Amino acid sequence: MALRLVLCLCVYLLFTQGAEGSIADFDCVEIYKQPAFQHPLLKNHKIQETFSSYEDLEKNDNYEKKEQCPKGTVPIFRQRNGSESFHLNTPEHLGQHFATIETMLDGSIYRGAEAEISVHSLSLQDNQYSKSQIWLENGPSGQLNSIQAGWAVHPRLYGDSVTRFTIYWTGDGYGKTGCYNTQCPGFIVLSQNPRIGSQFSGSSIYGKTSLYFTLQIFQDVSSGNWGLKLGNEVIGYWPKELFTELNKGASLVRYGGNTFMSTDEISPPMGNAHFPVADFLKTAHFKNVLIIDSNYKRVYVEDKKIRRYADIFECFRVTYWGYSKSSGVSFSFGGPGGKCGV
Repeated sequence: MALRLVLCLCVYLLFTQGAEGSIADFDCVEIYKQPAFQHPLLKNHKIQETFSSYEDLEKNDNYEKKEQCPKGTVPIFRQRNGSESFHLNTPEHLGQHFATIETMLDGSIYRGAEAEISVHSLSLQDNQYSKSQIWLENGPSGQLNSIQAGWAVHPRLYGDSVTRFTIYWTGDGYGKTGCYNTQCPGFIVLSQNPRIGSQFSGSSIYGKTSLYFTLQIFQDVSSGNWGLKLGNEVIGYWPKELFTELNKGASLVRYGGNTFMSTDEISPPMGNAHFPVADFLKTAHFKNVLIIDSNYKRVYVEDKKIRRYADIFECFRVTYWGYSKSSGVSFSFGGPGGKCGV
Protein backbone atom coordinates (compact mmCIF):
# COMPACT_ATOMS: atom_id res chain seq x y z
CA MET A 1 0.00 0.00 0.00
CA ALA A 2 1.44 3.35 -0.96
CA LEU A 3 2.27 5.72 1.86
CA ARG A 4 0.09 8.81 2.04
CA LEU A 5 0.57 11.89 4.15
CA VAL A 6 -1.94 11.87 6.98
CA LEU A 7 -2.93 15.05 8.80
CA CYS A 8 -4.45 14.66 12.23
CA LEU A 9 -5.15 16.57 15.40
CA CYS A 10 -3.37 14.69 18.16
CA VAL A 11 -1.98 15.26 21.64
CA TYR A 12 1.67 14.25 21.94
CA LEU A 13 3.33 13.48 25.23
CA LEU A 14 6.05 15.36 26.98
CA PHE A 15 8.51 13.40 29.02
CA THR A 16 8.10 14.59 32.56
CA GLN A 17 10.57 16.82 34.35
CA GLY A 18 8.93 16.20 37.72
CA ALA A 19 10.47 14.65 40.78
CA GLU A 20 10.21 11.02 39.65
CA GLY A 21 11.30 11.43 36.03
CA SER A 22 13.67 14.40 36.06
CA ILE A 23 17.34 14.43 35.17
CA ALA A 24 17.95 13.82 38.88
CA ASP A 25 17.23 10.15 38.08
CA PHE A 26 20.12 10.10 35.61
CA ASP A 27 23.89 10.35 35.75
CA CYS A 28 25.52 12.53 33.07
CA VAL A 29 28.36 10.36 31.78
CA GLU A 30 31.04 11.18 29.23
CA ILE A 31 29.73 9.79 25.96
CA TYR A 32 32.64 7.35 25.48
CA LYS A 33 32.47 6.25 29.14
CA GLN A 34 28.83 5.13 29.01
CA PRO A 35 28.10 1.44 29.80
CA ALA A 36 27.94 0.39 26.13
CA PHE A 37 31.70 0.65 25.73
CA GLN A 38 32.33 -1.98 28.39
CA HIS A 39 31.13 -4.55 25.84
CA PRO A 40 34.17 -6.46 24.52
CA LEU A 41 32.98 -6.11 20.90
CA LEU A 42 32.63 -2.32 21.25
CA LYS A 43 36.07 -1.45 22.61
CA ASN A 44 37.09 0.21 19.34
CA HIS A 45 33.63 1.27 18.20
CA LYS A 46 33.41 4.80 16.83
CA ILE A 47 30.15 6.54 17.65
CA GLN A 48 27.86 7.10 14.69
CA GLU A 49 26.67 10.70 14.70
CA THR A 50 24.47 10.93 11.59
CA PHE A 51 21.82 8.54 10.34
CA SER A 52 19.71 7.93 7.26
CA SER A 53 16.74 10.32 7.10
CA TYR A 54 13.84 7.90 6.59
CA GLU A 55 11.62 10.86 5.70
CA ASP A 56 11.52 12.69 9.02
CA LEU A 57 8.01 12.99 10.39
CA GLU A 58 6.44 16.40 9.95
CA LYS A 59 5.12 16.72 13.47
CA ASN A 60 6.32 18.51 16.56
CA ASP A 61 7.81 16.02 18.99
CA ASN A 62 7.05 18.38 21.90
CA TYR A 63 9.72 16.89 24.15
CA GLU A 64 10.89 19.01 27.06
CA LYS A 65 14.49 20.14 26.61
CA LYS A 66 14.94 22.38 29.66
CA GLU A 67 16.91 19.82 31.64
CA GLN A 68 19.59 17.91 29.81
CA CYS A 69 23.17 16.74 30.22
CA PRO A 70 26.07 19.01 29.24
CA LYS A 71 27.58 18.71 25.78
CA GLY A 72 29.83 15.67 25.47
CA THR A 73 27.88 13.71 28.08
CA VAL A 74 24.75 11.54 27.94
CA PRO A 75 22.13 10.66 30.58
CA ILE A 76 22.30 7.11 31.95
CA PHE A 77 19.30 6.06 34.03
CA ARG A 78 20.24 5.33 37.64
CA GLN A 79 18.86 1.85 38.21
CA ARG A 80 17.49 1.18 41.67
CA ASN A 81 19.39 -1.19 43.94
CA GLY A 82 18.16 -4.75 43.81
CA SER A 83 16.40 -4.46 40.46
CA GLU A 84 16.73 -7.53 38.30
CA SER A 85 17.87 -7.59 34.71
CA PHE A 86 15.53 -10.45 33.86
CA HIS A 87 13.40 -10.72 30.76
CA LEU A 88 10.76 -13.28 29.92
CA ASN A 89 8.55 -11.89 27.19
CA THR A 90 8.58 -14.84 24.84
CA PRO A 91 5.72 -17.33 24.50
CA GLU A 92 7.96 -20.17 25.72
CA HIS A 93 8.08 -18.75 29.27
CA LEU A 94 5.18 -19.42 31.64
CA GLY A 95 3.14 -16.44 32.73
CA GLN A 96 3.49 -14.50 29.48
CA HIS A 97 0.49 -13.20 27.57
CA PHE A 98 0.35 -11.31 24.27
CA ALA A 99 -2.09 -9.35 22.14
CA THR A 100 -0.23 -8.29 19.02
CA ILE A 101 -0.13 -8.01 15.28
CA GLU A 102 2.95 -9.29 13.51
CA THR A 103 4.33 -9.79 10.03
CA MET A 104 4.14 -13.18 8.37
CA LEU A 105 7.29 -15.29 8.31
CA ASP A 106 7.32 -15.42 4.52
CA GLY A 107 10.96 -14.66 3.82
CA SER A 108 10.47 -10.89 3.73
CA ILE A 109 13.20 -8.74 5.23
CA TYR A 110 12.44 -5.50 7.08
CA ARG A 111 14.75 -2.61 7.88
CA GLY A 112 12.62 -1.07 10.60
CA ALA A 113 9.21 -0.24 12.04
CA GLU A 114 7.30 2.80 13.22
CA ALA A 115 4.04 3.67 14.97
CA GLU A 116 2.22 6.21 17.08
CA ILE A 117 1.54 4.48 20.39
CA SER A 118 -1.09 5.48 22.94
CA VAL A 119 0.16 5.72 26.53
CA HIS A 120 -1.76 4.53 29.58
CA SER A 121 -1.42 4.35 33.36
CA LEU A 122 -1.77 1.04 35.17
CA SER A 123 -1.39 -0.12 38.76
CA LEU A 124 0.61 -3.34 39.04
CA GLN A 125 1.95 -5.63 41.75
CA ASP A 126 5.69 -6.07 42.25
CA ASN A 127 6.06 -9.31 40.32
CA GLN A 128 4.06 -8.22 37.27
CA TYR A 129 4.71 -6.13 34.20
CA SER A 130 2.69 -4.75 31.31
CA LYS A 131 4.17 -3.43 28.08
CA SER A 132 3.17 -1.80 24.82
CA GLN A 133 6.00 -1.95 22.32
CA ILE A 134 7.55 -2.82 18.97
CA TRP A 135 9.74 -5.90 18.45
CA LEU A 136 12.16 -6.52 15.55
CA GLU A 137 13.60 -10.03 15.41
CA ASN A 138 15.57 -12.53 13.37
CA GLY A 139 17.10 -15.96 13.96
CA PRO A 140 16.10 -19.32 15.47
CA SER A 141 14.94 -19.41 19.10
CA GLY A 142 18.28 -20.33 20.67
CA GLN A 143 20.08 -17.65 18.68
CA LEU A 144 17.24 -15.14 18.46
CA ASN A 145 18.25 -11.52 17.92
CA SER A 146 15.58 -9.18 19.27
CA ILE A 147 15.36 -5.44 19.83
CA GLN A 148 12.34 -3.95 21.57
CA ALA A 149 11.15 -0.49 22.57
CA GLY A 150 7.98 1.11 23.90
CA TRP A 151 6.39 1.83 27.25
CA ALA A 152 6.37 -0.45 30.25
CA VAL A 153 4.94 -0.51 33.75
CA HIS A 154 7.46 -2.72 35.53
CA PRO A 155 7.59 -2.46 39.34
CA ARG A 156 10.43 -4.95 39.83
CA LEU A 157 12.61 -3.16 37.33
CA TYR A 158 11.84 0.42 38.39
CA GLY A 159 10.56 0.17 41.95
CA ASP A 160 7.25 1.85 41.07
CA SER A 161 4.11 1.41 38.97
CA VAL A 162 4.87 4.34 36.66
CA THR A 163 4.65 4.20 32.86
CA ARG A 164 8.19 4.62 31.53
CA PHE A 165 9.93 4.53 28.16
CA THR A 166 11.76 1.19 28.12
CA ILE A 167 14.02 -0.71 25.73
CA TYR A 168 15.45 -4.23 25.62
CA TRP A 169 17.76 -6.34 23.45
CA THR A 170 19.14 -9.88 23.27
CA GLY A 171 21.56 -11.53 20.86
CA ASP A 172 21.07 -15.16 21.89
CA GLY A 173 17.40 -15.81 22.62
CA TYR A 174 17.45 -14.35 26.16
CA GLY A 175 20.40 -16.53 27.15
CA LYS A 176 23.61 -14.82 28.24
CA THR A 177 23.23 -11.54 26.36
CA GLY A 178 20.88 -8.60 26.63
CA CYS A 179 19.17 -6.45 29.21
CA TYR A 180 16.74 -3.62 29.81
CA ASN A 181 17.73 -0.05 29.03
CA THR A 182 21.46 0.46 29.70
CA GLN A 183 21.78 -2.09 32.52
CA CYS A 184 24.41 -3.97 30.54
CA PRO A 185 26.87 -2.93 27.81
CA GLY A 186 25.27 -2.65 24.38
CA PHE A 187 22.91 0.21 23.54
CA ILE A 188 24.71 3.50 22.81
CA VAL A 189 22.97 6.67 24.04
CA LEU A 190 23.34 9.76 21.83
CA SER A 191 20.78 12.23 23.17
CA GLN A 192 21.62 14.72 25.92
CA ASN A 193 17.94 14.58 26.93
CA PRO A 194 16.85 11.95 29.48
CA ARG A 195 14.69 9.44 27.62
CA ILE A 196 15.45 5.78 28.40
CA GLY A 197 13.83 4.99 31.74
CA SER A 198 11.98 8.32 31.88
CA GLN A 199 8.36 8.42 32.91
CA PHE A 200 5.78 10.16 30.77
CA SER A 201 4.17 13.37 32.01
CA GLY A 202 0.66 12.02 31.58
CA SER A 203 -1.43 9.34 29.98
CA SER A 204 -4.58 8.86 27.95
CA ILE A 205 -7.81 9.49 29.87
CA TYR A 206 -10.58 6.99 29.14
CA GLY A 207 -13.28 8.55 26.98
CA LYS A 208 -11.62 11.98 26.96
CA THR A 209 -8.09 12.18 25.52
CA SER A 210 -5.58 9.97 23.75
CA LEU A 211 -1.90 10.76 24.31
CA TYR A 212 0.80 9.35 22.04
CA PHE A 213 4.46 9.17 21.31
CA THR A 214 5.95 8.36 17.91
CA LEU A 215 8.54 5.59 17.87
CA GLN A 216 10.75 4.40 15.04
CA ILE A 217 13.36 1.64 15.07
CA PHE A 218 15.42 1.49 11.88
CA GLN A 219 18.50 -0.12 10.39
CA ASP A 220 20.83 2.55 9.07
CA VAL A 221 21.44 2.04 5.38
CA SER A 222 25.15 2.87 5.52
CA SER A 223 26.35 1.37 8.82
CA GLY A 224 23.89 -1.46 9.51
CA ASN A 225 23.43 -0.21 13.09
CA TRP A 226 19.88 -0.13 14.50
CA GLY A 227 18.74 3.40 15.38
CA LEU A 228 16.08 4.35 17.93
CA LYS A 229 14.08 7.48 17.16
CA LEU A 230 11.57 9.28 19.38
CA GLY A 231 9.66 11.98 17.55
CA ASN A 232 12.30 13.61 15.36
CA GLU A 233 15.30 12.74 17.54
CA VAL A 234 17.58 9.72 17.16
CA ILE A 235 18.25 9.09 20.85
CA GLY A 236 20.68 6.22 20.38
CA TYR A 237 21.36 2.94 18.62
CA TRP A 238 22.17 -0.74 18.93
CA PRO A 239 25.52 -1.37 17.18
CA LYS A 240 25.52 -4.16 14.61
CA GLU A 241 28.35 -5.85 16.53
CA LEU A 242 25.79 -7.01 19.10
CA PHE A 243 23.98 -9.21 16.60
CA THR A 244 24.48 -12.10 14.22
CA GLU A 245 21.03 -12.38 12.60
CA LEU A 246 19.62 -8.83 12.71
CA ASN A 247 22.59 -7.65 10.66
CA LYS A 248 20.71 -9.20 7.72
CA GLY A 249 17.58 -7.23 8.62
CA ALA A 250 14.52 -8.33 10.61
CA SER A 251 12.49 -11.35 9.51
CA LEU A 252 9.66 -10.52 11.95
CA VAL A 253 8.13 -7.25 13.15
CA ARG A 254 5.63 -7.32 16.03
CA TYR A 255 3.50 -4.53 17.51
CA GLY A 256 1.28 -4.61 20.59
CA GLY A 257 1.05 -5.67 24.22
CA ASN A 258 2.72 -8.18 26.53
CA THR A 259 2.12 -8.98 30.21
CA PHE A 260 3.75 -11.14 32.85
CA MET A 261 1.72 -12.45 35.77
CA SER A 262 2.57 -12.49 39.44
CA THR A 263 3.22 -15.57 41.56
CA ASP A 264 -0.45 -15.71 42.57
CA GLU A 265 -1.24 -16.39 38.89
CA ILE A 266 -3.07 -13.11 38.39
CA SER A 267 -2.17 -11.53 35.09
CA PRO A 268 -2.02 -7.71 35.14
CA PRO A 269 -4.09 -5.60 32.73
CA MET A 270 -2.78 -4.79 29.27
CA GLY A 271 -3.09 -1.53 27.34
CA ASN A 272 -5.71 0.55 29.17
CA ALA A 273 -7.20 -2.52 30.91
CA HIS A 274 -10.19 -2.57 28.51
CA PHE A 275 -10.92 -4.82 25.55
CA PRO A 276 -10.38 -3.17 22.16
CA VAL A 277 -13.17 -1.09 20.65
CA ALA A 278 -13.45 1.18 17.62
CA ASP A 279 -13.42 4.39 19.69
CA PHE A 280 -9.76 5.29 20.19
CA LEU A 281 -10.64 7.36 23.26
CA LYS A 282 -11.66 4.14 24.98
CA THR A 283 -8.96 1.70 23.91
CA ALA A 284 -5.20 1.22 23.77
CA HIS A 285 -4.03 1.39 20.18
CA PHE A 286 -1.30 1.88 17.63
CA LYS A 287 -1.92 4.10 14.61
CA ASN A 288 0.08 4.99 11.50
CA VAL A 289 1.68 1.56 11.75
CA LEU A 290 4.55 1.43 9.25
CA ILE A 291 7.36 -0.87 8.29
CA ILE A 292 10.62 0.03 6.57
CA ASP A 293 10.86 -2.48 3.75
CA SER A 294 13.86 -4.25 2.24
CA ASN A 295 14.45 -1.20 0.01
CA TYR A 296 14.61 1.07 3.09
CA LYS A 297 11.25 2.70 2.24
CA ARG A 298 8.63 3.61 4.86
CA VAL A 299 5.33 2.04 3.83
CA TYR A 300 2.13 1.08 5.58
CA VAL A 301 1.86 -2.50 6.76
CA GLU A 302 -0.12 -4.55 4.23
CA ASP A 303 -3.23 -6.41 5.42
CA LYS A 304 -2.18 -9.62 3.69
CA LYS A 305 1.18 -9.64 5.48
CA ILE A 306 -0.25 -9.34 9.00
CA ARG A 307 -1.37 -12.02 11.45
CA ARG A 308 -3.20 -11.23 14.68
CA TYR A 309 -2.27 -13.05 17.86
CA ALA A 310 -3.96 -13.06 21.26
CA ASP A 311 -3.32 -16.12 23.37
CA ILE A 312 -6.11 -15.82 25.99
CA PHE A 313 -9.33 -14.40 24.52
CA GLU A 314 -11.00 -14.16 27.93
CA CYS A 315 -8.25 -11.81 29.17
CA PHE A 316 -6.75 -10.00 26.18
CA ARG A 317 -7.83 -9.25 22.61
CA VAL A 318 -6.59 -7.50 19.51
CA THR A 319 -8.64 -5.92 16.71
CA TYR A 320 -6.99 -4.91 13.46
CA TRP A 321 -8.65 -1.95 11.74
CA GLY A 322 -6.59 -1.71 8.55
CA TYR A 323 -6.17 1.62 6.77
CA SER A 324 -8.13 4.85 7.22
CA LYS A 325 -7.36 8.42 6.21
CA SER A 326 -7.44 9.66 9.79
CA SER A 327 -5.27 6.99 11.44
CA GLY A 328 -3.35 5.25 8.68
CA VAL A 329 -3.04 1.55 9.46
CA SER A 330 -4.18 0.96 13.04
CA PHE A 331 -5.20 -1.64 15.58
CA SER A 332 -6.53 -1.77 19.15
CA PHE A 333 -5.55 -4.22 21.87
CA GLY A 334 -5.66 -4.92 25.58
CA GLY A 335 -7.81 -6.33 28.33
CA PRO A 336 -8.34 -6.58 32.07
CA GLY A 337 -6.15 -9.61 32.75
CA GLY A 338 -7.06 -11.74 35.75
CA LYS A 339 -7.00 -15.54 36.04
CA CYS A 340 -5.60 -16.16 32.58
CA GLY A 341 -3.66 -19.37 33.11
CA VAL A 342 0.02 -19.90 32.45
